[in-house]
Amino acid sequence: MPAAPQPRLSFDDWLAMERTATDQRSEYVAGEVFAMAGGTEEHNLIVLNVGAELRNQLKGRPCRVYPSDMKVHIVPADVGTYPDLMVICGERQFHDGRRDLVTNPTLIVEVLSDSTEAYDRGDKFRHYRHLQSLQAYLLLSQYRMQAELFLRQPDGTWSLSSYQDPSESIPLRVIEAELSLAEVYDKVELSGPE
Repeated sequence: MPAAPQPRLSFDDWLAMERTATDQRSEYVAGEVFAMAGGTEEHNLIVLNVGAELRNQLKGRPCRVYPSDMKVHIVPADVGTYPDLMVICGERQFHDGRRDLVTNPTLIVEVLSDSTEAYDRGDKFRHYRHLQSLQAYLLLSQYRMQAELFLRQPDGTWSLSSYQDPSESIPLRVIEAELSLAEVYDKVELSGPE
């Protein structure tokens, strides 16, 4: 995570703070609050490209695509976080009547950066695996054309497939969609981390 933890809070205290914050977002992990860093141009373009592709493919179907302003609550892990993008198929389950915090994503997408990659691959993915609704976790590099798709198997384990060629497509069968790697990285200048 990008910043040092602040004093311990309850989940409800964190949520109240997030709902009134105007200049900074944070994530909540079992009493600790971590400030979130802003995204780069590459990060934002990738999220927009993926969101647009999925929205177009899911029109007329019972799936919704949410950008990074929608929070997810991982109750068993006592975590509140902002995925870069998520999809919920079927009925949405909200934390309360405010409808800004969901508990049942089907697909979560995270765009990796130097400051978040270890967390997104490690503890954050460990937290996400507590979500029984989660069927797919997609990690996208912002420095090179690379996608890693983790799929939940019937026995609860996760399989990994990797995609690196612009001619490849990422099969997202759990939501009956696919992402062309060329479209995911459209207009993204891949230059490597600074």
